[in-house]
Amino acid sequence: MKAPDFPADAPFSDQQQAWLTGFLAGLSTQLAGDAKDTQEEAASTKPLHVLFGSQSGNAELVAEETCEAAKSLGFTTVLSDLNSTSMGTLQEVENAIFVVSTHGEGEMPDNAELFWEELSATTAPRLENLNFGVLGLGDTDYDEFCQAAKVLDTRLEQLGALRLAERQDCDVDYEELAGSWISELLPIFKSKSPTDSGLELASVPTSEQRSEVKKKTHQWSKRNPFQSVLLDSRLLSRKGSKKEVRHYSLNLEASGLTYAPGDALNIVPQNHSDLVDSILAKLEFSPDAEVEGFDSTLNTLLKTQFEIVTPTKKLVTEIANRAKRSELKSLHRSDNKVAKDKFLWGKDCLDLLSIELDYPLEVSEFVGLLKPLQHRAYSISSSQLVHENEVHMTIAGVRWMQANREHRGVASTWLADGVNIGHPNPIFFTQNNNFRLPDDDDVPIIMVGPGTGIAPFRAFLQERGATGAKGKNWLFFGDQHRDCDFLYEEEITDWLEKGLLDRLDLAFSRDQQEKVYVQDRMVENSKSLYQWLEEGAYFYVCGDAERMAPDVENALLQVISNESGNGLDSAGEYLRELKLRKRYLRDVY
Repeated sequence: MKAPDFPADAPFSDQQQAWLTGFLAGLSTQLAGDAKDTQEEAASTKPLHVLFGSQSGNAELVAEETCEAAKSLGFTTVLSDLNSTSMGTLQEVENAIFVVSTHGEGEMPDNAELFWEELSATTAPRLENLNFGVLGLGDTDYDEFCQAAKVLDTRLEQLGALRLAERQDCDVDYEELAGSWISELLPIFKSKSPTDSGLELASVPTSEQRSEVKKKTHQWSKRNPFQSVLLDSRLLSRKGSKKEVRHYSLNLEASGLTYAPGDALNIVPQNHSDLVDSILAKLEFSPDAEVEGFDSTLNTLLKTQFEIVTPTKKLVTEIANRAKRSELKSLHRSDNKVAKDKFLWGKDCLDLLSIELDYPLEVSEFVGLLKPLQHRAYSISSSQLVHENEVHMTIAGVRWMQANREHRGVASTWLADGVNIGHPNPIFFTQNNNFRLPDDDDVPIIMVGPGTGIAPFRAFLQERGATGAKGKNWLFFGDQHRDCDFLYEEEITDWLEKGLLDRLDLAFSRDQQEKVYVQDRMVENSKSLYQWLEEGAYFYVCGDAERMAPDVENALLQVISNESGNGLDSAGEYLRELKLRKRYLRDVY
């Protein structure tokens, strides 16, 4: 089997085609026998269900690519998010691959939350008919690494399902490991035997193969980002604000890149030179030092390849073990997580390296304790119907003082400090199908986006204005002070005056003695908000996941309870129905 030439109307993105072509090159050796044998196998194979729980889009992307790879091996596939899979449906499934990311503190993604409620309930049905494998995406620097995948894997086994391969937990650089696991699992589903697939297992394509594929297809992705020129960088927050919120515009001309409102733009940043220089000086390492296994100098590696702002667990442990005397050493020994987290809060690698050690770190040791430098995803704040060759972002620069030294977020300040207007920076897009405008332009929408949470709603409103959508639009926006924190004030006011915005409710928390937030405005407008929901409105939330999003959901439950007159239990069922119908959507971080 050769890697396919994808038709122009193929049901997956250019980014997926690039990854998939290379993946299929590695899978091609798996097919045994001639075309007749393959057809006979396909006719007798039960559908393979690929079910995903995805918050930012990565797990969904892997699930889509898994489906295409499975089809090349003769499978009939069914792709679905977990919330769209009922227990009744799952009882009828014989073969399933679950691809699940972990959100927040070990939680299920939004589009897997309802599924997990049913699966973990004592009333969940037995699943002896199911053969499965679970792939988890996560980050090893979080305590609950791949927790969603772990509990799902365990629960499926408890309900009698047969695990065909051990669960694979992937760190932030998941592509190689995920591809290898999938290439080994798919043939096992053919034979339904965990020990004897009857087929030769594939080799994952080499980096040279993938690079060649990308050269041929001219696609832009995490491993092959587009060099986009910075067109605009302007301060949105005004004098007197405690925040630094900037609007950025990047050029997409000649890239072939497309995006939709709700998608994310991924910035590939570099570490700031002064932090790199300070670390090298503290460790007394030469900037030109060579590191075994790498072609670049240590200086280049620390600037472009490794995370040096957020210390890894491995680095924290090594510093604690080597420290002569320090609070970190005693905290690490006591295993007091709360106290240790408090001690580490706001500290970067340089802060830890300032602790006196019994014996110093060598160059190779230090590099081995770091994690790869990751891209950062930001909600897109523009519509391509309005800005054809541009993409916009709304980013709050993260800066703080610690130990009499300014600390900076890696990507949140990179475009402000490290990239000049007219200079390029690597980017790529991530689709977010879990945060889309309604297909029906006549449907009303309610948008809650305080602070930089306004970003996707600026894109939504631009899109609806460009398409002439007739559906009503209601925006809740808030921040600290109206005079200095009203982001995109002129645009929003103009939309309100021209009728694109039907309703605008503002909450500036520090402009009066008693703080007022967007959730308070929701409750104040309880009757109208409930009426919009009854008319079929979609409800969107974007912004802080830790405090704002839960507060908004509680306020929404209060609104539904008050206006329906049926109590909080009934309101919970109402909200659950909104989630099932994908009318309650969140982009939280």
